Amino acid sequence: MLATEALADLELLVRSRHGIILIDTVEDERVQFLLRHLADRMTLPLFLWSRIRGLSRDGNANAVYETQEPAQALAHVASAQVPALYHFPAFDGIAGNDVIVQRLREVARDLGTRNGAIVITGVDVELPAALRPLVATMQLPAPSEAELRSLISHIARDLGRRQQVDVRLEGADEARLLQALRGLTLLEAEKVLTRAMVEDGVLDAGDIAHVVEAKKRLVAQEGVLEYYPVEETMADVAGMAGLKDWLRKRTNIVRDPVAAGEFGLDFPRGMLLIGVPGCGKSLCARTVAGEWGLPLLRMDTGSLYNKYVGQTENNFRRAMRTAEAVAPCILFIDELEKAFAAGGSEDGGVSTRVLGTFLTWLQERKEHVFVVATANDVSKLPPEFLRKGRFDETFFVDLPDAESRMEIARIHLGRRRQQPDTFDLRLLSTATRGFSGAEIEQAIVSALYSAFADGTPLTQEHLLREAAATRPLSVTMAEKVQALRDWARTRAVPAN
Repeated sequence: MLATEALADLELLVRSRHGIILIDTVEDERVQFLLRHLADRMTLPLFLWSRIRGLSRDGNANAVYETQEPAQALAHVASAQVPALYHFPAFDGIAGNDVIVQRLREVARDLGTRNGAIVITGVDVELPAALRPLVATMQLPAPSEAELRSLISHIARDLGRRQQVDVRLEGADEARLLQALRGLTLLEAEKVLTRAMVEDGVLDAGDIAHVVEAKKRLVAQEGVLEYYPVEETMADVAGMAGLKDWLRKRTNIVRDPVAAGEFGLDFPRGMLLIGVPGCGKSLCARTVAGEWGLPLLRMDTGSLYNKYVGQTENNFRRAMRTAEAVAPCILFIDELEKAFAAGGSEDGGVSTRVLGTFLTWLQERKEHVFVVATANDVSKLPPEFLRKGRFDETFFVDLPDAESRMEIARIHLGRRRQQPDTFDLRLLSTATRGFSGAEIEQAIVSALYSAFADGTPLTQEHLLREAAATRPLSVTMAEKVQALRDWARTRAVPAN
């Protein structure tokens, strides 16, 4: 289960005399596995440090005396003058300890003159300014398909010594399981696969559900994204023929990305939905996940921003890592302009930095994360979002036309245990001209309240009365709606 790319990158950094290497990962065991191979290749001893045992040579039960504290362990490294590799896992609290910072500077200079390096692992490790020029950073890539296949074989072989284990995965089923495992660490994948095999002695396509549940727990633990249950399908969306056709043409790519790649097609990147509030943009995001059979994650922009310096950026990076871990998935960002408003420096530049990080991620991400973003006020949206390459397409969602208003009324009447065919939906469509889908729904709900208060069944008169009493957004904010339509006429593709 060796990540050869990561091993090559790590070896290059060590041979380039980088005395300190920071790997942004929680997979300490996987890093130790890489370091063991690197130590063998470079004929260097490997030392492992822990807060319990201190510093000890790999494979040796005896630790160096009184090296449990980081500063003491680093002092020993500096005094030993031995070309070696050292692993310091979960090495947090560097920025707030001047002694550790000074020790690391001394060791970095010393190791820069001979073979060897200190490898620090952790997530969002904050480096003080004095150390940044001396530290080389690298990312540990996600486990490859080869590593995951090897892991499955290893677990089956290990469990097979104690119970009967049958791996029933071939072709498409194996590809679906490996795709579902993408983004999990090897340790997380090992836990979910072991549980699946132990439960019934079989690993087959049905166990993909175990992987999905594991990813749900991963999202909940991070706290910056919400795992949305997918209940709607395209049948719940009225109109939007252009958007539906665009999504339909990409369905097979999502369901079989390997075949699509061989055909020359990449996994779709995402779409930006701009339009009048209440016209179904958020509903579309949910239905895409339902149609494509992918998990839906919603970014809670309110939980991203934090009063502490640097914490907002860390929260955002965690959110992106979580989305990539759950991939393939849909990432839903509602009201994009509120999270990344254009202009303004009242937050000390935090929004600008997060925007830059997000734009880079949109452009360069490798994992299969389809981003669905919505916006109501395009004037507040940074122009960078509208550049081609960030999203595959920008759609404008307008107020529903007459046929769509009829279908919206039919859907909402049916959801509330009414018989749509007993109402004159065409007349209702005429009465709700200029209404958004949300306003039509609310008119029906209000009519039901009135009917229940009257002690009578819902009638056409109830519906028409509530429609007449409603002042839709197209009337109360006519200028803004028209300005949005004028903007979209030459800049976006009609969804309707």
